[in-house]
Amino acid sequence: MAAVALALLMVAGPAMAQTPQADAPALAPIVTPPADLVILPGSTVAPDCGGLYNLQGRAFCVSALLTQVGTLADAYVTDIKSRGWLVAGGDANRVVLIRRDANGSCQGLQMQAFYNTAQATMPTSLGYLAFGVVPGNVCAASPGTAGGPPGE
Repeated sequence: MAAVALALLMVAGPAMAQTPQADAPALAPIVTPPADLVILPGSTVAPDCGGLYNLQGRAFCVSALLTQVGTLADAYVTDIKSRGWLVAGGDANRVVLIRRDANGSCQGLQMQAFYNTAQATMPTSLGYLAFGVVPGNVCAASPGTAGGPPGE
């Protein structure tokens, strides 16, 4: 899913790549990586999130060459899933993951891929992945009932 969704980012026109997601969950303020996030090879910490989407101080961002962001995003999803997270949804540039905690509540993590469409795309252009914790219990139902996370 992530490979297909993030591959669309690479061929997306400017409107698709830079249009903010109106239905995206609000992000909790964070500036450090979420607990389960490991900085993977090929990515560089980008504290200013490229100066885009007003994400500085609201999300933890990494950058990579734009041509490598799709592959890197897939690697991040694979790594995060290996830590007990499930892909719960997303769209062309976003993946939402969830994990049930010991209390039966669900934690949420969102990864958003983006780049600066106001600049010409060159071999040295950067793409970004923003990670943010989705605040609150993202699962409305308790374990074993309809409406819980996928796979339960």
